Amino acid sequence: MMNLSYRIYHVWKRNLVSYKRYIIPTLLVSLGEPLFFLLALGVGLGSYIGGFGGISYLKFLASGVIIISALFSATFECLYGTFVRMVHEKLFSALIVTPVSCEDIVAGEIAWGMTRAGISGVLMYIVSLFLGVAPTNPIIVILLFLLILSVGFVFSSFSMIITSFAPHIDFFSYYTTLFITPMFFFSGVFFPLDKMPDIIKLSSNFIPLSHAVIISRALFMGIVYPNLIWHFLALIVPGIIAFFAALFLMKRRIIK
Repeated sequence: MMNLSYRIYHVWKRNLVSYKRYIIPTLLVSLGEPLFFLLALGVGLGSYIGGFGGISYLKFLASGVIIISALFSATFECLYGTFVRMVHEKLFSALIVTPVSCEDIVAGEIAWGMTRAGISGVLMYIVSLFLGVAPTNPIIVILLFLLILSVGFVFSSFSMIITSFAPHIDFFSYYTTLFITPMFFFSGVFFPLDKMPDIIKLSSNFIPLSHAVIISRALFMGIVYPNLIWHFLALIVPGIIAFFAALFLMKRRIIK
């Protein structure tokens, strides 16, 4: 039986208070790699190759980079951050002797992963805005922010599942190398997939990140069409399944 309560907020707030102590270096790290891709590829390479689908390569790339910045922040927070708090700091062992339930802990960690994704996404949006490629329509901006939080929810949940059975912190390199990296390159972030081999195009339909990139690109172009709801469902449904799986698997590990 699931035992979720308002105490999720207390777990989330504890992480926020801890985050504030290191906010400047953490923000720089969150911004660094995506900003490098945006400037080196979007501005540098973009000046040579023009664009795709009627938009500049810088805008094409920015619409993907804003999603992967959310992906990386959520993923690494709920892999390494959660593992350190659980195993090295013994925080979860202390929390379960309070009224906070195991489910509250896990949901609070996932909520914090979503928050980190939101922070990274907002930073990349501001950069894209300064570069003149970000949408400015208030409704589009709100939809984009909700998409970023959804990406944070999905990949925080996936990462929490991996954390639930990771024997040591080095184990996460398998997940990032075998799952995150291929998804990173073959989800349409850097180039369109329509000229890729059929097996890659078919496989991309099963990659949640691909659907997030499609939605983001449409929003950057200021286009909202009915089929986007199917892409959103393809993103969020696996995340909901992963969320409940994470609650179950992490509870087993915490009380073991």
